[in-house]
Amino acid sequence: MGSKDSLNPLRVAIIGAGPAGFYAAEALLKSDKVDASVDVYDSLPTPYGLVRAGVAPDHAKIKSVTRKYDATAKHPGFRFFGNVTLGQDISVEDLRQHYHQIVYTVGAQVDRRLGIPGEDLAGSHSATEFVAWYNGHPDYAHLEFDLSQESVVVVGVGNVAVDVARILCRTNDELAQTDIADYALEQLAESGVRDVYMLGRRGPAQAAFTNPEAKELGELEDADIVVHKKEAELDPLSSAWLADNPDRLVQKKVGMIQSFADQASAGKRKRLHLRFLVSPTEIVGDGGRVARVNVVHNALVEKDGRMRPQPTDRTETIDCGLVFRSVGYRGFPVADVPFDDWYGVISNDGGRVTDGDNIRPGEYAAGWIKRGPTGVIGTNKACAQDTVAKMIADALEGKTLAPAAPELESAEGLVRSRTSSVFSWSDWEKLNELEVARGADAGRPRVKFTDRAAMVAAVLSGT
Repeated sequence: MGSKDSLNPLRVAIIGAGPAGFYAAEALLKSDKVDASVDVYDSLPTPYGLVRAGVAPDHAKIKSVTRKYDATAKHPGFRFFGNVTLGQDISVEDLRQHYHQIVYTVGAQVDRRLGIPGEDLAGSHSATEFVAWYNGHPDYAHLEFDLSQESVVVVGVGNVAVDVARILCRTNDELAQTDIADYALEQLAESGVRDVYMLGRRGPAQAAFTNPEAKELGELEDADIVVHKKEAELDPLSSAWLADNPDRLVQKKVGMIQSFADQASAGKRKRLHLRFLVSPTEIVGDGGRVARVNVVHNALVEKDGRMRPQPTDRTETIDCGLVFRSVGYRGFPVADVPFDDWYGVISNDGGRVTDGDNIRPGEYAAGWIKRGPTGVIGTNKACAQDTVAKMIADALEGKTLAPAAPELESAEGLVRSRTSSVFSWSDWEKLNELEVARGADAGRPRVKFTDRAAMVAAVLSGT
């Protein structure tokens, strides 16, 4: 245990430079109860996590939240160590020797599986892979997707599923105005996709996408939205639930979906089919790759106080050559950190990492790896602040790690002795300037570097 007298400054390592990591850093650095010094680590050379690698390229307004993170990074108590991987370049034990507290903000990086036959056929992909690919994530830039297929099935009706469907339906002119990866822009320009089917296992009232996302689906420049009138109708259970629990946002969403069902085709080049009360039962292959998806129609029933889909005897087949699975996410275990495999999060009690029934002093979690993949970017702010409040309370009581070498230069010396390609915040600022300049030349917000080695070389050369 550390003593209160030794906490000047309170040395904190944050693992993950996404929204939760930056919100935790902000809360610590703004606190008037402790004098915090924060080092933020990320396995990528670039910061911002899913804001850079997950938010759809045509959602530039959402990406503007990074300005707030930049303000946090300017604090004299903030440092960034990019291109450093926990479990590879450094270990948890290394961190314990240099910090009073460690916060894990690594997100939920793995797609949940459907658990149906044919899920691993060629042409069946997780939505996370596709999203990371078109956003230029260096670890996914090498992936290949057969965009020559005319028909695509997206399983799920959350915001990520909507993003995937929308990107597939955008015109080249629309995408050319964004920061989408160059290679993705080129391949999507040659896409043969004409029909995109989004499959929701429950009804319109239970659709997980937000109202702004729903609105965008009806405003695509060259894609008609197709909704079956019967599937847009509310079932008795949903109608009764909305009557007893009036929710204006849900009512508005249902109204939009039902208005889509009333729209006549405008004869656009592509069609986005928004389906409800259907579940995939098998992905069927031909010659080892996806050829069609068998689905079953559902009816909603009440079980354990919730509305759940129950299969009926009605089935259909959707011919397609690509499937994207978007039915939820889960965290990935961090080396030497207790993990709850059932919930897919780091084992924790309100943000304090637990090992069985015991609290692990000085170790914490925030964001999706703490609570699961729920909410939007801003939801992580309250989550991180909640964790930081516990961290500060523990620090004031002396309940911290007792690092042997908490000095600033000791941690940096360790990291730079383990890897020669550490990215500092100033390195990122140089890379950012280069990307923006390349974008200006092409009439775009930025043109991303999508290879780690190329990022390092660009910063060293200045070009």
